[in-house]
Amino acid sequence: MFGVVFLVVGILGFIPGITTDYDTMTWAGHHSDAKLLGIFEVSVLHNVVHLAFGVAGILMARSIGLARVYLIGGGVVYFAVWIYGVSINRDDAANFLPVNDADNWLHLGLAVVMILIGGFLPPLETRNAEPASRRVD
Repeated sequence: MFGVVFLVVGILGFIPGITTDYDTMTWAGHHSDAKLLGIFEVSVLHNVVHLAFGVAGILMARSIGLARVYLIGGGVVYFAVWIYGVSINRDDAANFLPVNDADNWLHLGLAVVMILIGGFLPPLETRNAEPASRRVD
């Protein structure tokens, strides 16, 4: 589910009208004034990251173990992006990923939700576990 959403968000970031001020979009950096849905700052790099994250999510959804890695790992990445967003000087050249307050809140929310869902996925079965139908009590 997360993979599909990220893939769609990455695609929508390249569609004028859905992304406002599309003509101001830059490759990366804080000079991009393009906003997805008129709210979330985006750049070409930002959209490409969403596309890659979406493809990874779709591929890793094939097993519970990989889905757990994707969700928890992705949650940690989004937590780091949130820290980056609240600590970076938005007008500094070091700001390679355009973020605003809406982005920061979204990144924090994604981090929490992804880590929680990843943590609550059903446990992996062990190889030595005997099926319940074969157990002798």
